[in-house]
Amino acid sequence: MTSKPVLILQLRPEDEASDGEFRAFIEKGRLDEAEVRRHRMEAGPLPEGFSLEDYSAVIVGGGPGCVSDDPVARDPVEARAEAELLALMPEILARDMPFLGCCYGIGLLAHHLGAPVSKERYSEQVSVVPCDLTEAGQADPLLAGLPLRFNALVGHKEAVQELPHGAVHLMFSETCPFQMIRAGENVYATQFHPEADGQVFADRIRIYREFGYFPPEEAAALTEACLAAQVTEPERILKRFVARYATTGRSCRTHGDGNAAGLPASHGQTPAAGGRAGAK
Repeated sequence: MTSKPVLILQLRPEDEASDGEFRAFIEKGRLDEAEVRRHRMEAGPLPEGFSLEDYSAVIVGGGPGCVSDDPVARDPVEARAEAELLALMPEILARDMPFLGCCYGIGLLAHHLGAPVSKERYSEQVSVVPCDLTEAGQADPLLAGLPLRFNALVGHKEAVQELPHGAVHLMFSETCPFQMIRAGENVYATQFHPEADGQVFADRIRIYREFGYFPPEEAAALTEACLAAQVTEPERILKRFVARYATTGRSCRTHGDGNAAGLPASHGQTPAAGGRAGAK
């Protein structure tokens, strides 16, 4: 049976940040680019004839703006991209399709499930934070056997304010109670970045220095802290997600293991002009 590719959906207008994020997903997830379809949502709509049936799993990266931004004031390209992503969520949830939303993706999932997402509480400056597994997290297939507490890289202006109805709470930190959740058996989202290491965040600190995530004069100190931190476990979550789901020949409603297999090159990689940055 021919295997299906993983779909990576990105929302970063800054080419360097988008390309760096894509490389991080490939490297940390141990994917081959032939196993992936990449689409930059801000560069244009999903292609004609698009179907989730053509993919084994969906990964959503960080995106411009926040799902809680005023819809009247937001950039129209950003609004269109978010609307397209939200339009995918009913089918993803109905099929219990393997999904991993990273940072922006947790707001997307929670918003779709009716939970409040806002800048009222739980935002985190660019930093390394210790995250803890809940009891449910310790039993989850992507997290079982990991240390009960480990460091992760964060940086976000908005956050999930309440656990979505029916979702499973997997991870938390002192500064943000919802670091990882699951809906159904296969739909995951993290507030932290499982694809990032210290160098990835050092690059983002430079790119987003003037975008309001931190006082610009703190950039050097933040970079030093990120590069010095021991951040090893989050990428194991990404690797496990890929190993478990990056294949066909399994039901989306069961936790079947599998290895990714190659398909032709990615689509939707047209570069976009630089724009306003949002959730890291």
